[in-house]
Amino acid sequence: MTEGQTPQAHKERDRPWLMRTYAGHSTAEASNELYRRNLAKGQTGLSVAFDLPTQTGYDSDHILARGEVGRVGVPIAHVGDMRRLFQDIPLEQMNTSMTINATAMWLLALYQVVAEEQGADITKLQGTTQNDIVKEYLSRGTHVFPPGPSLRLTTDMIAYTVSHMPKWNPINICSYHLQEAGATPVQEIAYAMSTAIAVLDAVRDSGQVPQERMGDVVARISFFVNAGVRFVEEMCKMRAFNRIWDSVTRERYGIENPKQRRFRYGVQVNSLGLTEAQPENNVQRIVLEMLAVTLSKDARARAVQLPAWNEALGLPRPWDQQWSLRIQQVLAYESDLLEYEDIFEGSKVIEAKVDQLVEEASAEIDRIQEMGGAMVAVESGYLKSQLVASHAERRGRIESGQEKIIGVNIFEGTEPNPLTADLDTAIQTVDPAVEARVIASLQQWRDSRYQPPFNHPRPCKALERLKEAARGNDNLMEATLECARAGATTGEWAGALREVFGEFRAPTGVSSAPVAVPVEEGSTLALVRRKVDLTAKDLGVGKLRFLVGKPGLDGHSNGAEQIAVRARDAGFEVVYQGIRLTPEQIVDAAVAEDVHAVGLSILSGSHAQLVPDVLERLRVAGATDIPVIAGGIIPNGDAEQLRAAGVAAVFTPKDFDITGIIGRIVDEIRKANKLDPLEVPA
Repeated sequence: MTEGQTPQAHKERDRPWLMRTYAGHSTAEASNELYRRNLAKGQTGLSVAFDLPTQTGYDSDHILARGEVGRVGVPIAHVGDMRRLFQDIPLEQMNTSMTINATAMWLLALYQVVAEEQGADITKLQGTTQNDIVKEYLSRGTHVFPPGPSLRLTTDMIAYTVSHMPKWNPINICSYHLQEAGATPVQEIAYAMSTAIAVLDAVRDSGQVPQERMGDVVARISFFVNAGVRFVEEMCKMRAFNRIWDSVTRERYGIENPKQRRFRYGVQVNSLGLTEAQPENNVQRIVLEMLAVTLSKDARARAVQLPAWNEALGLPRPWDQQWSLRIQQVLAYESDLLEYEDIFEGSKVIEAKVDQLVEEASAEIDRIQEMGGAMVAVESGYLKSQLVASHAERRGRIESGQEKIIGVNIFEGTEPNPLTADLDTAIQTVDPAVEARVIASLQQWRDSRYQPPFNHPRPCKALERLKEAARGNDNLMEATLECARAGATTGEWAGALREVFGEFRAPTGVSSAPVAVPVEEGSTLALVRRKVDLTAKDLGVGKLRFLVGKPGLDGHSNGAEQIAVRARDAGFEVVYQGIRLTPEQIVDAAVAEDVHAVGLSILSGSHAQLVPDVLERLRVAGATDIPVIAGGIIPNGDAEQLRAAGVAAVFTPKDFDITGIIGRIVDEIRKANKLDPLEVPA
């Protein structure tokens, strides 16, 4: 070191990334209290979780909302709820992320109206609406409208915000759920980039944004990604994302300004990899996953939110969320990470891996473009079947022990865990009475919104104007803002658009998924298949029929799809109609298809209401000989109650052996039909 030089580590530290906690539950009041508490602890941005009725465009008293109100997020039905959610939080000073997609335009309109009421300059509002509908069709399941109208809503929002809210990110292209649905790093990059291309093409071709302002559009596009535990590969994935985005925006859209081409992303590290078994191991998993998106300065996340160690068990408590926030703060403020330039620059190993990911992802992007782009690849079922197949392969590797998960398929012995000694207090529970209170409040709003102190105009005209705009080519944001100011509800706004656009049931990808676990002689799957065949013969039917049902609004269909695919490979005839069914529809299908078992998958917490409803309807239909199996994130106490109500078996994330689960289902079919147990091991 020559005289006058300073060690690199002593340079001014980089500013830390935005630290968020994904939060919201029960009611607007309870969530507001949680937000203010988190901000007081040093959180630097808000990340709003909405409940499933809000995400799917239903009011809290809709039949499909039963059991889902306030479960996985906060219910927001109208501008009054949004006011209460952000009471005493100055929105002009806040950076707010809203995880909302099909109803993103509606929630942004409510946010803008509340900000205006606070006296905010809306040109200064900062934050993000996720607004990525493509991944909803593929992995998360909160879509409402068909792909064409959905893309129009996204396009209109982008055009509106570029002109009126220039600091807002109108879309957060989200590969997070793609990874949870089984995407490899190559698929995650390729499908997210294909979505970005579809969106940017739509904005460019809409005529709403002149070509010279396309740089402003590109500059407001952000991404939301998933970081798994293979943190070297995940970090290389982010560098590859960077490189491809720079190339696409420059070559396809002619964006010359490198600042506008910057790849900006936020991250929630992987929740799929969190285990119910030995959940304390989730802490080190979360830390490793965070390192993947923070270690490399040139590919560092702009915002990070971490799950809590106990998310595979249920809803995290405020203390658990605080722990996750402290993990970020220790790295940012105690370590020397932010004092250095990119520590991977020049690494041959990293460069080779990045080159490989760029090459393979670019080839897959080209393949999707040749099909006609991301929207065509969604409607044809190509993207969904690819994800189901990738997920099935991963599950097969876990079951065979090829992919090792500590505490699950290796090192399973454990000391007693003091963190989960009392499971009832190790997670947050939502008071079942919350739903009734929210519904009562909604009904009161509908009755009094035109009166003092609210004095909203009646929403009928605003809703008619929205439908008129939807039938034509007008930007839908202005009509949506009018609905928000008129005190319309989430269900009324979405219902008006459903009338014009219709609804969409996405392809399930199950029928076209290839066999993931070969049925080799002597294998566990071969033995289960023999049980299936023998049981069908004993019952005098050609094939056992198994209905896989997703009651309520839970769109996390990955587990249900994997069960359906493995049951098919084991010789069952599988009835799977996808997500968002009422208990009545599931029972009608079970009776009409004369099935031998019903499997219900729920991860949103609505199992306590919806599963007993299915059991009661089967009883009324005289079909009590059909065993019902439940699966999902179901706490121990709830599992006991479900078994007491008549559920034959309950499976949770710790039950990773899908073939073993299929074997158990056959056993329950035999038991329900008073057949002797088979001596075939499985």
